[in-house]
Amino acid sequence: MKNLRRFLSTVLAATIIAGGLVGCSSSNSTSTKSSNSSIEAIKKRGNIRIGVFSDKSPFGYVDSNGKNQGFDVYIAKRLAKDLLGDESKVKFVLVDAQSRVSYLQTNKVDIIMANFTVTDERKQKVDFANPYMKVSLGIVSPNNAQITSVEQLKGKKVIVAKGTTAETYMTKNLSDVQLVKFDQYSEIFEALKDKRGDALVSDNTEVLAWAKQNPGFTVGVASFGGQDTIAPAVAKGNTELLNWINKDLESLGKENFIHKAYDETLKSTYGDKYEDNLVIEGGKLK
Repeated sequence: MKNLRRFLSTVLAATIIAGGLVGCSSSNSTSTKSSNSSIEAIKKRGNIRIGVFSDKSPFGYVDSNGKNQGFDVYIAKRLAKDLLGDESKVKFVLVDAQSRVSYLQTNKVDIIMANFTVTDERKQKVDFANPYMKVSLGIVSPNNAQITSVEQLKGKKVIVAKGTTAETYMTKNLSDVQLVKFDQYSEIFEALKDKRGDALVSDNTEVLAWAKQNPGFTVGVASFGGQDTIAPAVAKGNTELLNWINKDLESLGKENFIHKAYDETLKSTYGDKYEDNLVIEGGKLK
């Protein structure tokens, strides 16, 4: 009996020690991921890795020359210049809507600037800096079968991109629609052209821009679902980089830089009409 007790005590102690080692290993792994995106690590590496879209014009896209362009990209280059002294030291990493969170969590990027809408659910997984843009949802549909109210979506096939606020809103608030989901932004608009859905729901900025470039389609609902904000995001707990971004955005506000970014990348699409409705200067909503 004594030998049995001694054996069980030994097994229990070994289990506790092993569990402690696993816990330490997990903690060290998390710490390593965070330190790899610290300002010191970024400067030592010589580049800052920023996740952007490849197919969401005019916010993040790759042009015919293979270069990253767009509103998010324009701002990202300035962040790189302010941190490393040269905008060419930004390393753009192409992401889609679903991979934005995981790319931060697995240390594939230091910052996400892929038209990332701030939500309470996402705040549990990543840390958002202060915003640089306002946005809501919009509905685009064919001219010959226009959707002009949210109520008209009932019983319809509605196209959305996976991992977006459009998908989340529709799932939570409109259970009587059939969602048709795709991974890429380019796919959702092709699906609308191919009549695989009756309407498409996405950020109003996105649908307004697309409808302007594609005759035969109209944004029948330009704004619904409340007002959200777009902001840079970093890995959970990376307070150092987060604070630096916020200070830089505040400093950029003194020179109206976000308005300049709008003029350079978005004005040709939206004109002057939407500028003050979209731009957030200095990281602070007025």
